Amino acid sequence: MVAGRAVAGGDDRPPPARLPYDVHTWKEIVHLLANLPMSLFGFTYVMTVLFTGAALTLTVTGLPLLALGLLGARLIGRFERGRARRLLGVRIDEPSPLPLRRAGNFLQGMWLALKDPVAWRTVLYDFVRLPWGILTFTTVLVSLFVLWPVLPFLARGLANADRAMVRALLSPSDELERRIAELESDRGVVVDTAAADLRRIERDLHDGAQARLVNLAMGLGLAKEKLLEDPDAAAAMVEEAHGEVKLALQELRDLARGIHPAVLTDRGLDAALSAVASRCTVPVTVTADLPTRPAQAIEGIAYFTVSELLQNVSKHSRARSASVDVWRVENRLLIQVVDDGRGGARLDGGTGIRGLAERLGAVDGMFVVDSPPGGPTTVTAELPWRDRTEPGGSAR
Repeated sequence: MVAGRAVAGGDDRPPPARLPYDVHTWKEIVHLLANLPMSLFGFTYVMTVLFTGAALTLTVTGLPLLALGLLGARLIGRFERGRARRLLGVRIDEPSPLPLRRAGNFLQGMWLALKDPVAWRTVLYDFVRLPWGILTFTTVLVSLFVLWPVLPFLARGLANADRAMVRALLSPSDELERRIAELESDRGVVVDTAAADLRRIERDLHDGAQARLVNLAMGLGLAKEKLLEDPDAAAAMVEEAHGEVKLALQELRDLARGIHPAVLTDRGLDAALSAVASRCTVPVTVTADLPTRPAQAIEGIAYFTVSELLQNVSKHSRARSASVDVWRVENRLLIQVVDDGRGGARLDGGTGIRGLAERLGAVDGMFVVDSPPGGPTTVTAELPWRDRTEPGGSAR
């Protein structure tokens, strides 16, 4: 999965301080002068709202007041991060919002607010900032009139200390926060994929086997009516219905194979991929080097990934041959599908390949396409390895 968010504490350093004052120096001066009113407001907020709520925790109103105070502290932290971004150039991601709407009830929402680490770090930031705000305000104000030749360098040192405090106390919980955001996005992809699969199964049943079975029932009803009047016509209708039954059974088998093939459950990934390769219009060589079987979910995703890729090879590649390699490296399952076709495949070239990439990304996988015009095309997929568990709960 490709991460696209800026990491707090990256390369956001301003240019070196110098005379005459440049725009960066003036922004730092404004920020340092604004520290005093902001630290006064933050300190007053912490002392009145939060300390009052903490003192009243033994009463009915104490914990709700404290929870509301922490939600307000989150807003102060958002403002301070914005001030640091605009005036100090500090690139900091906003933390994930509290999932209050999914809390279920008031008590669960209050508990989410009370244990929020982002709010508590903001409280600490506001509580310790008052002496610093007084120091930066008086130092910069006096230096504007007395020490103005060295003020750019003095302001840079004070601003760097501010940058360090902002990164330390107002940044999200780094990897944990990014992971939460990724999981929230991946959950949406999984839900959308499951809904699309259900719609596909419903459409296939409605347009295929269900329609054929309806025609079969109607044909058998007509045959029943003609059984005594015209036995020969009835026999022909029964024969035709028998053919419809065979076709309906074949469609149901194909549909069941599309949901989860029996050979995958019974014999594993090697046999299942060999069966998929045998139905491909291009000769395919399958090599699977797996000492043990992965978890059922990982095995299923690997199967459907290869199945979709081989369908693309059959339909679009104009290849003469293809190969499928599956192996394990430490805690990852790797899949590589190569064909000698015309190439030109891209992740943004169609919904099929993009859907595969999203499905793999939803389970911490990776999907890489290398397909220059003229070929060959190499698609590499990577999935997390999880050991297979038996129904009794033991790993195999």
